[in-house]
Amino acid sequence: MPDSLSTRIDKFLWAARFFKTRSLATQACNAGHVALNGRVVKPSVLVLPGDTLAIKRPPITLTIRVIDPVSNRVGAKMLPAVYADLTPPDQYELLEMQHIAAFANRQRGTGRPTKKERRDMEKLKVKSEE
Repeated sequence: MPDSLSTRIDKFLWAARFFKTRSLATQACNAGHVALNGRVVKPSVLVLPGDTLAIKRPPITLTIRVIDPVSNRVGAKMLPAVYADLTPPDQYELLEMQHIAAFANRQRGTGRPTKKERRDMEKLKVKSEE
């Protein structure tokens, strides 16, 4: 099979910008977080055009269809030519809810002050100087 029609799955996941490094993509495959056409696969499995990938990135599972199995990293603008996103909208809603919950559960006094807290501190500072 010619190289232009297939690519190793770990290399494709890195090239399509799902993982920052190829070794992270390999680790995800070894941990069972990547499924090809419904089967958990090893990093050396070849990806073909039309294959469906399920990538577990807690708390969601991304589902994509491979259009062009690239082996070299591509720019963000070229990604629509590489894969089609089939992830259901409820998965993205779940991710958004987690982001909101993480922000809402921030206890006062931890981390950087919010804009309102900073303004309140500035008001106190100005009043104490007068």
